[in-house]
Amino acid sequence: MNTTVSIVRCSDYSKVKSAIKEALSLIGGLESIIAPGNRVLLKPNVLAIRPPEDAVTTHPAVVSAMCELIREVGGIPIIGDGSGVVRPDVSTAEAFRASGIEAAASSCGAELINFETSGYTEVSVPAARQFPRLYIAKAVLEADVVISLPKLKTHELTLYTGALKNFFGAVPHKIRKQAHALEDRDRFGEAIVDIYSIVKPHLAVMDGVVGMEGNGPANGTPINSGLILASYDCVSLDMVASELIGIDPLKVPTNKAALSRGFGTEKPELAGVPLEEAGLKFKMAEGGVTAMVPPFLMRTLRKYLTVKPFINTSKCALCKACVLNCSAHAIEEMNKTLKINPEKCIQCYCCRELCPNDAVEIRKSFLMKVVTRRRT
Repeated sequence: MNTTVSIVRCSDYSKVKSAIKEALSLIGGLESIIAPGNRVLLKPNVLAIRPPEDAVTTHPAVVSAMCELIREVGGIPIIGDGSGVVRPDVSTAEAFRASGIEAAASSCGAELINFETSGYTEVSVPAARQFPRLYIAKAVLEADVVISLPKLKTHELTLYTGALKNFFGAVPHKIRKQAHALEDRDRFGEAIVDIYSIVKPHLAVMDGVVGMEGNGPANGTPINSGLILASYDCVSLDMVASELIGIDPLKVPTNKAALSRGFGTEKPELAGVPLEEAGLKFKMAEGGVTAMVPPFLMRTLRKYLTVKPFINTSKCALCKACVLNCSAHAIEEMNKTLKINPEKCIQCYCCRELCPNDAVEIRKSFLMKVVTRRRT
């Protein structure tokens, strides 16, 4: 497989089609993977019910541009995802609408598929590390070509989220909860690669025009990063993109797990803007700082090195999205307020990721503050 990663500058979304076209031409173009009549599934990141300017979801301009480019080579574009919020019959539809992707699909004449309501197919996973059997969205398995359209973001649990983790949206919520319940970043990364090994996407085009730094993937700060990245290999793209924003690629659990299974390459070839010129320094997510602590310290001082979520009751609207999405059932209601039981909490940060009111905050132990002061 061609593992070259292209990096192209794109100052704003009005120029995104030409930037994507340039990025694709640098690696070989769409014609090399799409034949006339192919049904091409575009998998954007539609994590939550958020508008494009929040930089939580893939920008609709990127989705529209890809639909147009696919049609130009004779393909049939399809757009699909399942949002991260429970109540998929309503929430995914609302997320498509709020993100502008529903309108993008309509303007391009592309079919829009809600994975949660269109169904899943059970499959076996050869050489699985965590899930020997999985349910994968039917639309993904039935497409002739699958393309990942991730957003360039930091992440509380995996440090960085990109082309690989984008396919977490291709499995039902039950499996997502089981993956988070593994209680370990590395095992979670292996679970993501189990999914990736079945999906086998043909291309990734990353929306890095406006990325997200800090407490991603949903509560961070938009940052004008001005880039489009593309590669036929999702793992190679993630290796480059994580390094580009200042994160050691080998500390990203999805990268590490993928390389250990023979996917991607540790040193991809680059095309377009040199990495040293394109490089950015994103602020890390607060929950991700534990991954930056030396392993010997974590082994010996684990109970003193904590980064725990808590609910700010002044912001909480009692919508209970956190309760519904908590893999460990650690969130309890007491006197019309929600509290996180620290004895049950596994620090997966799903509550922070999916709270629509940003009511879940982080509390670091004193020692963690000292150890990570210069690392964040």
